[in-house]
Amino acid sequence: MLLMTQDDGEIDSLVRKRIRALRVAQGWSLDELATRARLSPSTLSRIENGRRRLALDQLVTLARALDTSLDQLVETAADDVITSPVIDAAHDLMRWPVRADPGMTVVRQRMTNPPPDSPARMRAHPGREWLVVLSGTAVLMLGNSRFRMEANQAAEFPTMLPHAIGAEGGPCEILGIFDRDARRGHQRREGTGEAGPPSP
Repeated sequence: MLLMTQDDGEIDSLVRKRIRALRVAQGWSLDELATRARLSPSTLSRIENGRRRLALDQLVTLARALDTSLDQLVETAADDVITSPVIDAAHDLMRWPVRADPGMTVVRQRMTNPPPDSPARMRAHPGREWLVVLSGTAVLMLGNSRFRMEANQAAEFPTMLPHAIGAEGGPCEILGIFDRDARRGHQRREGTGEAGPPSP
């Protein structure tokens, strides 16, 4: 069964380039990918070079061999590449959803307060966070440890560890990436309206 038989030249070319790029990124020769996809090297070469039509069953096999999905292999460029943040003025945040995983969120936050001095005010919840300091100096409290972070330094940690973040010596800005569970944990805290530590 043929996937593309009409004038889908751009999509056809994109899929072929993507197959080759994914193969090269894995460091595989034509022979290696052909073996994994149970195709002959000459068939794979003709697929990559546009001398053979793209058959759906072969694309399914190639997607599996390349550790991707058929949808990702044949997806076209989206028109809505640029997105604007959602402004949360109440918490001084900007949020961007990550399309690759609808549960992930990118957050930019300006902080002016120091982190809490009481471990009781630190929070723990399921998930994982990554953050980078954009400007100023931040202090990350993580369990019993205190980390001073300057601009361009990053941290990644499981949020089951009690944690809080704040500014030191003046305002700082951070950019954080939250997985689905970490985002839920922060949304629950924000929803309580409690005066917890500044947290992205």
